[in-house]
Amino acid sequence: MKLGIDIGGTFTDLVLLDEHSGQMAFGKTLTTYPDPLEGILNGVAQITQERGVPLADITTVVHGTTLVTNAVIERKGARTALLTTRGFEDVLEIGREMRYDIYDLFLSMPKPLVPRPWRIGIRERVDKTGRVLQPIDLAEVEAAADRLVQRGVQSIAVCFLHAFANPEHERAAGELLRRKYPHLAVSLSSEVLPEIREYERTSATAMNAYVQPLTQDYLRRFKQALAKRGFQGQILIMNSAGRLTTLEGAQRFPVQLLESGPAGGTMASVFFQKQLASAGVELPQLLAFDMGGTTAKASMVRHGQPEITHHFEAARERRFKKGSGLPVRIPVIDMIEIGAGGGSIARLNALGLLTVGPDSAASQPGPACYGRGGQLPTVTDADLVLGFLNEHYFLGGTMPLRRDLAERAIEKHLARPLGISVAEAAWGIHRIVNENMANAARVHILEKGLDPRPFSMLAFGGAGPVHAFAVARLLGLSRLVVPSGAGVLSALGFLVSPIATEVVFSHVIPLDRIDWPALNERLADMERQGRRFLQEAGLEAGAIEVRRVAEARYAGQGHEITVVLPAGKLSEASLPEISRNFEQEYTLRYGRVLPHMPLEFVTWRVVVSGPAPQWQLHQQVRGHLSTQPLKGKRPVFWGKEWLDTPVLDRYAMPSGERFRGPCIVEEYESTTVVGPQAVVWRDHFGNLIVEISEES
Repeated sequence: MKLGIDIGGTFTDLVLLDEHSGQMAFGKTLTTYPDPLEGILNGVAQITQERGVPLADITTVVHGTTLVTNAVIERKGARTALLTTRGFEDVLEIGREMRYDIYDLFLSMPKPLVPRPWRIGIRERVDKTGRVLQPIDLAEVEAAADRLVQRGVQSIAVCFLHAFANPEHERAAGELLRRKYPHLAVSLSSEVLPEIREYERTSATAMNAYVQPLTQDYLRRFKQALAKRGFQGQILIMNSAGRLTTLEGAQRFPVQLLESGPAGGTMASVFFQKQLASAGVELPQLLAFDMGGTTAKASMVRHGQPEITHHFEAARERRFKKGSGLPVRIPVIDMIEIGAGGGSIARLNALGLLTVGPDSAASQPGPACYGRGGQLPTVTDADLVLGFLNEHYFLGGTMPLRRDLAERAIEKHLARPLGISVAEAAWGIHRIVNENMANAARVHILEKGLDPRPFSMLAFGGAGPVHAFAVARLLGLSRLVVPSGAGVLSALGFLVSPIATEVVFSHVIPLDRIDWPALNERLADMERQGRRFLQEAGLEAGAIEVRRVAEARYAGQGHEITVVLPAGKLSEASLPEISRNFEQEYTLRYGRVLPHMPLEFVTWRVVVSGPAPQWQLHQQVRGHLSTQPLKGKRPVFWGKEWLDTPVLDRYAMPSGERFRGPCIVEEYESTTVVGPQAVVWRDHFGNLIVEISEES
């Protein structure tokens, strides 16, 4: 038995999976503030009691959390200091000396996580090849640490110039700090991010140090709370790249957990893409659409692999402005925040125009229809007023909604000031959200050099299936898939993801000057490190897979693209394949190649992973199993008029039978909206397949 737990801004989702039978049980409870652990324990008690499964019988718990992201955004991390090479104390403020909006006269840049008085330069110097130019003065390190501890510093980041090429100075400083001040959290850049580019490496190391005490405390309490209730198994944590790491790995490198929750949904999409392919439904290009209570996100899954990027920003000053956040060059599923969530608040701006988000009502007080004190209209309130949601069957009827409160909030804050009906105001909220998400998703796909139209969409999250049809139609997609348990899919994604780790080093060298024996030895050593990590996590050596990539560019360029390296030992005979892989990727992104320009390689990566689980999952049925797919009809506002729309019971829909839209499909965790002229059917896995015609 395995349990996945995902903390969202509004709900905490749980999935209990029996590996032998493939049976799943889903749970959903409100996220608790300020301590989300309370909500987790409520959900664990609920799901184990409902299924009659003692916590002691569960062998593995996999967890994803927004704790790290929230701590950085809200600036609620530890008091953090930085030790760096003398003369480089201001790297965090200087950054790349680029304005993310050149026309904004009142531009605000992200403030460093480490204040200037706590950034201290140390006499030491290593050149770009790793040669020591000035030995480190450990007495100076000790004196600096003494002063910082007296000032109440809780965590120290150490980032020396060119430490990616020679980490000995950082290791010596780290050993001293850990020996003399064992209560301090210490982060070394050569361990957190051993890559070229000083600003990005310093930023990631400072962020790791900033959140490390908080993460260590949270995961320690999480482990103790489960153990107190009888859990004796293994705890794994989802990281931002869709890979599982150990509890110890997460505590050591918490910066890698920045996007752990959303990554679960993308990995579930990878699983369902392969599952559908096994049944003859080929969806080689999939847009994973995740809309929860706070935000909506999109990512791409192509040919069974998620898009991974190493260019990520946290805590942006402007939500959708690249360059306005703190850079972190960790492996992250390439995911774009494309809009609002179910709890996002709708209001009129200074010009009297309707806007939605970015602020959310979250779980407390929540949307007005929750009846928990929320007074402002939200996306969920609009969906309820329009008839998309059933006020008596939200979360299977365990959480009734107040339609009257939703109507009152929309009428007071939007409809009356605009001089329109409540239904028209609600439809305005619905349309704005859908248009914003479709536009952002379209740009995200086009920026990759791809056409959105051949994609299919896989929708999940509590609000995702409600809005997915409209977003897919606006993008020109022809097929929408809503898997079973879509409302808790990120938690399910944790359970179908592999344990994996990435080992990296930077070495800038032209392709024609590579020392192949030395490179092969370095790559082999990286592979051994990765295998050792996975074996310590309990994986057998024979089950481990290895993938090697490198970041390359034309000589003189400032940025790289990722190139897959051939299997086996590399040599001059590998040059044609490496060059071909580079040109294919470069052409995809830029539409051309530069045939006479030499290539140079910058960073080398080895990803070592265990196998992804290959279960046959079965749809969960909650409550009484009906034999009648039609539950009845209810009025739904489709933009121009109210229509009596059929409401279907997802659990009772016969496999393969077609139903024509418009219709609403209800289940315990979510509601799927199918628009006019579309056709929906359920496959034998329990997935809903929606075929969208041009007339839709």
